[in-house]
Amino acid sequence: MTTQFWEKSTEINATLTSLLVNPVRRGLLRHKSKLHKASGRVATCRQTSPFISQGWWLLRKRLLPLLCLISFVAVLLLNSFAPAVAQLPPQPRQEIRGVWLSGNDFNIFRNRSKVQAAMSQLRQLNFNTVYPVVWNDGYTQYPSAIMQKMGIPFFFKGTDGQDVIADIISQARREGLLAIPWFEFGFMVPLSSELASQHPDWLTQKPDGTQTSISAAGEVAWLNPFHPEVQKFFTELVMEVITQYDADGIQFDDNTSLPVDFGYDKYTISLYTQETGKPPPPNPQAQAWIKWRADKITAFMVDLQQTVKARKPNAIFSVAPNYYDFAYKLQLQDWLNWVRLGIVDELVMQVYRNDLESFIAQISRPEILETKQVIPTGIGIMAGLRNRPVSISQIQSQVEAVQQRGLGIGFFYYESLWDIASEPVAQRQSAFAALFPNPALRDISQNTPRKPTFDTISLPLYPKPSLGQRVRGYFLEMAIAGGQPKRILLDTGSAGLRVPKEFLGNAPIRRTGQNIKEVLSDGTILEGELVYTNVRFGLLPTAEPVPVQIVTGRQCTAQKPNCSAKSNVPFSGIIGVNYFEKSLPYNPLRKLPGNLSNGFIVIGNGGSNNNGSLILGLTANNQAGFKMAAWSKQSEINGVPGNRWDSQLSKVCLTIAGSSAKNLCNGKMITDTGTINGWTEFKSASTVGKLKPGVLGSGNSLKLAMNGIFDYSLTPGTRDGFNRWNLSISPQAELATFVNSGIAFFDKYDVLFDQVNGRQGFRSR
Repeated sequence: MTTQFWEKSTEINATLTSLLVNPVRRGLLRHKSKLHKASGRVATCRQTSPFISQGWWLLRKRLLPLLCLISFVAVLLLNSFAPAVAQLPPQPRQEIRGVWLSGNDFNIFRNRSKVQAAMSQLRQLNFNTVYPVVWNDGYTQYPSAIMQKMGIPFFFKGTDGQDVIADIISQARREGLLAIPWFEFGFMVPLSSELASQHPDWLTQKPDGTQTSISAAGEVAWLNPFHPEVQKFFTELVMEVITQYDADGIQFDDNTSLPVDFGYDKYTISLYTQETGKPPPPNPQAQAWIKWRADKITAFMVDLQQTVKARKPNAIFSVAPNYYDFAYKLQLQDWLNWVRLGIVDELVMQVYRNDLESFIAQISRPEILETKQVIPTGIGIMAGLRNRPVSISQIQSQVEAVQQRGLGIGFFYYESLWDIASEPVAQRQSAFAALFPNPALRDISQNTPRKPTFDTISLPLYPKPSLGQRVRGYFLEMAIAGGQPKRILLDTGSAGLRVPKEFLGNAPIRRTGQNIKEVLSDGTILEGELVYTNVRFGLLPTAEPVPVQIVTGRQCTAQKPNCSAKSNVPFSGIIGVNYFEKSLPYNPLRKLPGNLSNGFIVIGNGGSNNNGSLILGLTANNQAGFKMAAWSKQSEINGVPGNRWDSQLSKVCLTIAGSSAKNLCNGKMITDTGTINGWTEFKSASTVGKLKPGVLGSGNSLKLAMNGIFDYSLTPGTRDGFNRWNLSISPQAELATFVNSGIAFFDKYDVLFDQVNGRQGFRSR
C-alpha cells in the first residue's frame, strides 16, 4: 500500500507527525508501507476447556448468574457504539487469506516458472486470494489500450515478453486462488508522469496553489476525483481490467481518496460555489467542506460499483483503506458509508503497527465490528520490508489476535512473507502453515448483490432546481444513468421519473422504443421514450434499473394554452412519487433496496430558503406523532411492483369564505409538492354561488380539515406566489369537489406516505 509513517501519541492522535519518504524513481516500482509506532504490551486471556465432572458442574452452576450479567453488560456496551443503521445478525463469511503482489514482487513474477511456484506455494499454505498491482506511478502494469491511445508508454513485460497480469491471474485460478487486481495509486500520480503533463487540468491543488504532497511514494500530485474527465478515465481503466482479464474483482486502497488540503482548483471551486452559493472555506478541515468532498468521492464510487456490476455481477468490489477516523478526516474517504450503502463486497483495513496493544485497539474499533457482520472483513498486516524485516513472532501474535475476532488477513507483501525475512524460509513457511492449518476456499459465485444496511435515511430537499426559474418547489438531487447530479422537482401528486435527455450520463440504458405522453395539471404535455436505467438518489442507488421517461418534447393542451411549456423555461425534470400509478413509469422509490422502499416522509422548509428533507424508509421511531388516514386499494398494474393505492383522501371538509362552500365534507384531496398554487375544482357552479372562478383573494380565507387528522387554514395571497389559491368549475369533472392543497400545506405539516399499509400521515409542525 502507498502509505505514510507517523508516530502514535498517547491519545492515538490522528495527526501526521513524521513521514518516511522513499525516493521517486521514474519508470520503476517502489516500496511503500505504513507503520504506526507505539509501545506497550497487551494482556491475553486463554480459554480452558471445561472438565466434565460434578465439581466443575457445581462451580459453573454457581457462576452462571454472574456470567449472564457480564454478558448482558458487554452487549450493552457494544450496542452503545451501534450506528443508526439496521442491526443485522452475524452471518458466516468467506475468510480472507490474501497477499498483495506489489511492485517489489514483480522482479519475481516476471518469470513464468516463479509465478507458478509462488501460486502453488500459497495454495499449499492455505492462502486463498492474491491482489496483483495493476496501476501505480501513473502507469498500468499491463498493456492498456486506453493508455496507448493517450500515447503513454508501457514499460513492464515478463522475461518472455508475456503479459504478467494475465499470467498471474491464470496461474492463481489454476491453483484455486482468487485474483483481484489492485489499483494501488488511486488518484495519486507523480507530477513528472506523462499523465500529469498531458492533462494539467486534471490535477487539483491546495489553497496556496501547490499541486503536490509528500507521501511514502515521494512527492506526488493528485488527480481531481470530482472532475468528470478524471472519473471517466479511471472508470475506463477499471473496466478494461475487469473485461480484459475477466478478473474476480477489483480493489481500491487508501489512495482512492484525496488529502484534505486539496480541492482548491478552479473546477472544484466553481462546482462547490454553484451547488452551495458560496466559495469553499479557506480552512480545508471545515466540516461541511470535508463532507461535500467526501460525498462526491462516495458518489463516484457508487457509480463505479454499478458499472462494474453491470459488466460482471459477481465481481468482488474490494477496498483496503486506513482506519476510519484517519481515512475520513484526512483523506476524505468515507469507506464506512460505502459499506452501509452496500457497494463494498470485502474490506481489508491496513493496520501496520509493531505494538500489539495498539494493533488490537485498531482491529477492535466499532466500524470493524459493524462491517464484519455484513461482508468479509480482513486486516492488512505488515509481513516485512526490505530494510525492516518483521519477525515471525510478531506476525503470529497479530494473526492470532485477528483470528480471535473472526477477521480475515491480507499480508503486505508477497516477497516479505519468507524471501527477505531474518528467519530461514523453511521456518517462516512452517509458521504460516500452522497459522492456516485448514483450507478456506472462496467462491465469487456466492458474491451476490447486497442491500444497504440503512433502515432509514434522510436526503435534502433543495428550494432551487438545477435548471429553470421556478419560484418555489422541493428538488431532490439525483444522478441518472451515471450522469452528473441534477436537482429534480419532487412531485407527490404524480408518479414516474421524467427528465430531459441531457440529464443522462453514459451508463447502460435499456430502450423500449415506446413513446409516452404525460399531461400535467397545468396543461403541459410531456412526450418522450420510456427507457430503463440506474438511478442514484443523492448517494443511494436503486436496487435495479427503473423506468424513466426521456422528455424530448413539451407543449400545452388546447384547454390550457398558457401552460409552463409556453414560457420556454428549461425543463428541470420531475420525480413523481405518488402511489396512484396509472401506467408506466411508476414511482421509482419502489425500487429502493430493503426497508427504504416501504414509504417516505416529506418535511418542508416552512417557506424559507433552507433545505427540507425527504426521509426514506419508515420505522417505528420516525412515524411517531403522525395521525393516519387510510387510502383505498386499487387493482394492480402489470410491471409495477408492490401495492397500488388511490392516494386521494376522502371525506375532506372544505370551507371558502365568500362562497357557498361551507364545511363541505364530501371532498377528495391530494397533498402535492409539485403544485405551487393550491386549487379547488367544483363540478357544479351552485356549490360556489356568486364566487367566480379564478384566483382567490385575501377575503376568501380557506379551511381544510379531516376529523382528528389535520385542520389546515390559508389566507390566499401572493407571498412568493406559493400561497395563491385557484378555483375552477368543470361540469365534466369526475368528482363533486376536488382539492389540491399545493406546496404551502407542507409549511405546516410533515406528510408521510406508507405504501405498504396504504396510509397517509400528518404531523403538525
